[in-house]
Amino acid sequence: MITAVKQRLQSLLPHANKEVAVVSESRVRAIAGQLIGLRQQARSIPLDIHKILSSQSGAYLSPFRGRGMEYDQSRLYQAGDDIRNVDWRVTARSGKTYTKQFREERERAVIMWVDYRQPMRFATRGVFKSVLAARAATLLSWSAVQQGDRVGGLIFDEYKHRELRPSNGDKGALHIIKQLCHFDDHGQPGASVAETTDGSATAALLRLRRVARPGSMVFLISDFHELGEQGESHLMQLTRHNDVIMIFIYDPLESELPAAGRYRISDGVHERELDAGNKAVRREHQDRFKHHVGYLQSLSRRYGMSLIQCATDQDIEQMLRTGLRLKRI
Repeated sequence: MITAVKQRLQSLLPHANKEVAVVSESRVRAIAGQLIGLRQQARSIPLDIHKILSSQSGAYLSPFRGRGMEYDQSRLYQAGDDIRNVDWRVTARSGKTYTKQFREERERAVIMWVDYRQPMRFATRGVFKSVLAARAATLLSWSAVQQGDRVGGLIFDEYKHRELRPSNGDKGALHIIKQLCHFDDHGQPGASVAETTDGSATAALLRLRRVARPGSMVFLISDFHELGEQGESHLMQLTRHNDVIMIFIYDPLESELPAAGRYRISDGVHERELDAGNKAVRREHQDRFKHHVGYLQSLSRRYGMSLIQCATDQDIEQMLRTGLRLKRI
């Protein structure tokens, strides 16, 4: 009996090891199959939340009424109304002059700006910040596709960046997913790949300004370290003609140190010991995080952006759903 149980366990062990390996890998890098599987969940994430500033024709209905192609309603004529818009049928039936109102059909590009620099390749709980960023970008891409929007993106790290022109349909979302999963591989089709000598967030924002055409909805997904004055200037320019949403990704360790004790930490090259029991050290650590969050909140208020925060051990779908619905017009 015992021998039979041992044999059964041994036969299952390779499969168990494979499952553990897949789970472990999915915490540190984006897996294409898992991202594609987020399509159904994306239906719960609303993107019809902000005014659209472009005037291109397409499938998106602007909240602003005007002389467009989509009939909205008829109302009593008012002084100054264009006589060409008189609704003669309703006027004849009611005996009062009515004028037609239209909703303009507008197309929108949804752009994902995804930070894959080294500080994003980190987590103490949940998944790497870069993995959470990939999931956020994928959910938003699928949501945009389901609404008939075009999806594009800019993914960057310290050494290179990839630009994806906005595309309609599943093609746009699948291109985003492919690049998120294979960003470290060279020669991937469907994107403009360029080496860079400046892998800062500031340089990536400058490139984004060239990619995002007026009227776009732009999602900035990052931990937003080292923006600087020049980065703020690029943000200001982006928000003048686009809807911009900042998604701040952080690890719980960044907000609060672990229980009191001495911890050896390393960046892969240097090592140091951290005394988490030192009250001054704990307070300084927490104050640094609060200052960073306060800085991002100030930026969002100053330039009319939305700010959504998500930790690496939180449900990104829930955070997006809640954060975006709070901003619905």
